[in-house]
Amino acid sequence: MATPDLLIDLLKNVSRSFYLTVRVLPAAIRPQIGLAYLLARATDTIADTEIIPVAGRLEALNQLRKRILGDAVEELDFASFTAGEASSAAERAEAVLLGRIEEAIQALNGFVPEDQRRIREVLEVITSGQELDLRRFGAVATRTGGQAPAVTALATEVDLDDYTYRVAGCVGEFWTKMCRAHLFPSAEVDEAVLLANAVRFGKGLQLVNILRDLPKDLRLGRCYLPSTRLAESGLTPADLLVVANEPRVRPLYEAHLDLAQAHLAAGWAYTNALPRGCVRVRLACAWPVLIGVKTIGRLREGRFLDATRRIKITRAEVRGIMVRSLARYPFARAWGRQFEQAASG
Repeated sequence: MATPDLLIDLLKNVSRSFYLTVRVLPAAIRPQIGLAYLLARATDTIADTEIIPVAGRLEALNQLRKRILGDAVEELDFASFTAGEASSAAERAEAVLLGRIEEAIQALNGFVPEDQRRIREVLEVITSGQELDLRRFGAVATRTGGQAPAVTALATEVDLDDYTYRVAGCVGEFWTKMCRAHLFPSAEVDEAVLLANAVRFGKGLQLVNILRDLPKDLRLGRCYLPSTRLAESGLTPADLLVVANEPRVRPLYEAHLDLAQAHLAAGWAYTNALPRGCVRVRLACAWPVLIGVKTIGRLREGRFLDATRRIKITRAEVRGIMVRSLARYPFARAWGRQFEQAASG
């Protein structure tokens, strides 16, 4: 079983937002979901570490995947991935996480076999998405030198949908299966609809992240807006580096904001399809949905190609969402109106 400081202190340091979600979860699923997140964060850190060439990152990612899946027994050492000076508290926490990766693997092995299988299944899908991303955008310059790379875009909407499934939609499936097994195994729910909405929930959250981080990713050579759709507007991926082109990009950007909002609406339906007695899980789902749709509103209003400004909602607004949802939970109509209210600003 995972040690408390691994699942509490370290989780809080690598992601304050997800920590809030995990903290409210019932004890029956909190360790499994918390550890799965930490392992996914470790693989993501390896994939994104710019001080290591792409080939080295792919090899390390493969080694960690094999270790997680139980296909390798040799202990891992990622010291080379943490050799640079961390520029933020999150990066320092990620370095600690990589240094304690064997502890996380041992924690995984301490769960019952069914939970181990669920965690390994979702990590296998997530790492496949990270590997695909690395191969697709492998020309990214490293911190050790090199010019900014040319911007490469995903080819089609199918590629974008596949990517959002691999790195987030599959998490919705994992979350649902874990909750179903431990919290409401006998409840009468439409499981097919629940799982479909769970996938859309995850895709929506990832798409919000993609659209929010668009200017940063562009300067790393990555464009998740498909090139086929850009071409329809007479644009190339490199055109998105020019803030003055924002009016030309806006229709395509808005279309993807609409898609993200539709996915999150499915996430809200998912939240309300969970048994009403699962208060903690419903809150843990409601918060990212409401924060996500509120963020979409800001992205619709903001300068979304301006790399000097990161569009997001404030911590005070996040706290307000959490407090209001708690207060409204006993009142079905007030609770149900929250998505519409968040979407309208």
